[in-house]
Amino acid sequence: MPFPHRQRSAGGRCGCRRCTAGTPQQQAHFSEKSGWERVDYYQNNMYGGDDFMQPRGWAGMGWSPAIVAEHRGTRAAAGLFDESSFAKIEVSGPGAAKLLSWLCDNDVDREVGSVTYTQALNSRGGIECDFTVTRLEEQVFMIVTGTAYGSRDLTWLRRHAPDNGSVRITDITGQYTCFALWGPNSRDILAQLTPAALDNEAFPYMTARQITVGDVPLTAQRVTFVGELGWEFYASAEYGAALWSTLWEYGQDHGLIAAGYKAIDSMRLEKGYRLWGSDLTPDHNPFEAGLGFCVKKDKPFLGQEALLTAKERGITRRLRCLTLNEPHAVPLGGEPVRIGGEVVGRVTSGGFGYTVDKPIAFAYLPANTPIGADLSVELFGEWVNGVVARDPLFDPKGERVRA
Repeated sequence: MPFPHRQRSAGGRCGCRRCTAGTPQQQAHFSEKSGWERVDYYQNNMYGGDDFMQPRGWAGMGWSPAIVAEHRGTRAAAGLFDESSFAKIEVSGPGAAKLLSWLCDNDVDREVGSVTYTQALNSRGGIECDFTVTRLEEQVFMIVTGTAYGSRDLTWLRRHAPDNGSVRITDITGQYTCFALWGPNSRDILAQLTPAALDNEAFPYMTARQITVGDVPLTAQRVTFVGELGWEFYASAEYGAALWSTLWEYGQDHGLIAAGYKAIDSMRLEKGYRLWGSDLTPDHNPFEAGLGFCVKKDKPFLGQEALLTAKERGITRRLRCLTLNEPHAVPLGGEPVRIGGEVVGRVTSGGFGYTVDKPIAFAYLPANTPIGADLSVELFGEWVNGVVARDPLFDPKGERVRA
């Protein structure tokens, strides 16, 4: 049984280090996920963090004060992230829109340039996939999903695709570099590098545009996984090094910091963004998970009947945000949650929020559990007190992502 966050030391890693390996001054600290080497944090940022914030126990393994600096630096100015390991799937052909409309609970059959966050459900209404769908052309869609879920989501799509040749489904992960520029200064940085208009009217939140950044042609998507203003850039892989260098150079006067996946996870917890495989599973439906806003009842989709029946019957459990009172007691997932002396659930995912300065966890609790309810979470035999918090903890009105 491996300990949390254990890194394999053998077996080969097929994913390349992309562009950040070529910037030794940033001292990238890599970890592995599904064959990809990804940046957890940059060691040169550790001098801007706080050593005293290291969690105790398993959560402290692989921790660095650089994570604190990268989290806070992104919130205060801007962070540059290499997300090239995120799986990318192209769905194209005359039947693409029909297939995706049937598989997704949200409405993805929208205008070219739209980006839609959605789930794909099973016949029981459970969440089989959780991803974004971007309509690049009338008959071309790009799905972006988690690094570890690309093969699974690809299989789910192909399993339900028609066999008449009207839909082509292709894994394009390795073809494209993906960098994210997030933070309140991201628009100022990007404006120096592109002639494209970046205001809310010309480039709204949850849309995509074909633009150039420096000398690099790419697809820019105004999306976020940290709860800040910003864009993801999808460029052909051979342009990756030039794109990273350009963004880095022009971001220095605006406080840009290079940041890794550990900071992403901390910020996404504060913003209440869910993870498939832990917060979301085939045994949980969107209403239980707090994703009812994605469900479009006026169109047919796989699992709709079971999902609506479950809602009419009454939702008995909901995914809740928890905060703990002990700053060095950080849950990772799987820990039991107790209310009034009774175990009522377990942690699905957890970590520390360096803006709210609290350990954060998610757990499915009885639906009638009120906000503010006292609880405790067991970490290595010790029950740590906390409360049920209103979700999200950070920027609850979503003003920063739409700034």
